[in-house]
Amino acid sequence: MSKLPLVTIVTPSYNQGQFLERTIVSILSQDYPNIEYIVMDGGSTDNSVEIIHKYESKLAYWVSEKDKGQSDAINKGWRRANGKYCAYLNSDDELCLGAVSKIVKTFLENPDAGMVYGDYTFVDEENCVIEEGRGKQSSFRKLLVDGQMPSIAQPSSFYLTSLVKQVGYIDESLHLSMDYDLLLKLAQRSRIVYMPGQVSLFRLHGNAKSSTLMEKHWRETLRVKAKYKWIFMTKAVFHYFRFRIFHLLPRSFQNIFRRNRNSINDKLILGTKNDQL
Repeated sequence: MSKLPLVTIVTPSYNQGQFLERTIVSILSQDYPNIEYIVMDGGSTDNSVEIIHKYESKLAYWVSEKDKGQSDAINKGWRRANGKYCAYLNSDDELCLGAVSKIVKTFLENPDAGMVYGDYTFVDEENCVIEEGRGKQSSFRKLLVDGQMPSIAQPSSFYLTSLVKQVGYIDESLHLSMDYDLLLKLAQRSRIVYMPGQVSLFRLHGNAKSSTLMEKHWRETLRVKAKYKWIFMTKAVFHYFRFRIFHLLPRSFQNIFRRNRNSINDKLILGTKNDQL
């Protein structure tokens, strides 16, 4: 058995057979020798189970059964976690080669860290690069004021398992901003560490939750912020109404604006042409 700390990665999935195999292979191809990989499928009706069967000998655990949504699936997986560190990778995202080794190295160099996260690359359905995203060092206060993205991408984030358990796992009443809520709970209790370097491929496509439910995502984010001092909501409320007003404007104007201001911040605040992110 490797003396390196065990890392548990959970993939929640539901009818993502189009991308699931890429996700699984990206984890099984890591050069880090001590990974516990769990797949929690929500009872998919596409070819997902067939794909999982193909790799089941390399999985620590998997199941395909109806659940209460993504947050419930992640928590079920994490409650089985034996790793010192844990993460979840959605079934349409991928880890970059060598990512886990770099993350663990950073954890070991920062023993007081409750979370380590790195950079990310937005890709489309065919893995073509849309844009590279750079994380940056954040904190509890910065997360409250500025929000999660573009500083911290969920697929590029790994957590100290004992701290995740301490804060009560993911809030299952949240379905879109649960990762932001988790970050705030972790950052409130520990130091979070940014590690320069690509960790994940963050896929943008028309069926992604963040693409199709952006309005609800905004509302959930404001609900999370409301748990803390109202003053920290000011910037987010401004951006929310900017988003609402922008989407009331003619589509032609929206497209002209995006052609001239196509930064990651604009994508996050206003959405892309297909309301992605």
